Amino acid sequence: MNKLLIASVAIATLIASTTCAQKMAESKIPANIVKAFKAKYPKTEKVKWELEKGNYEAEFELNEVETSVLLDAKGNITETETEIEYTQLPPKVKEYLMTKLGNKKITEAAVIVDAKGTKMYEAEVGKKDYLFDENGKFLK
Repeated sequence: MNKLLIASVAIATLIASTTCAQKMAESKIPANIVKAFKAKYPKTEKVKWELEKGNYEAEFELNEVETSVLLDAKGNITETETEIEYTQLPPKVKEYLMTKLGNKKITEAAVIVDAKGTKMYEAEVGKKDYLFDENGKFLK
């Protein structure tokens, strides 16, 4: 019974660790990814790298604003996420959050733009992220 329990915990831990983002040193990031990132953001310092579902995420500050970009294996930027103030969220997003979550504190807000220029908004409440389209319609 104990061996079964230990094996179950080990498998669950392995699954959880492979599905979450994995922090990486820049020296472990493929050279083409780092080169593509630095070509777009040459003056950035203190970049934190993560491997996220086969893509590479670079987190950094740009003009004193927390920013992250997602790059695919070829070095193409597939998504940019920029932190914004809660007040910058569209009115429909704020209305949805107030209606569904009441007075729960929004811990972080961001605007996300994909490679095609499609804009989304993200609001983090507790440990949960809420995504909205550019018009403020709830997505997930």
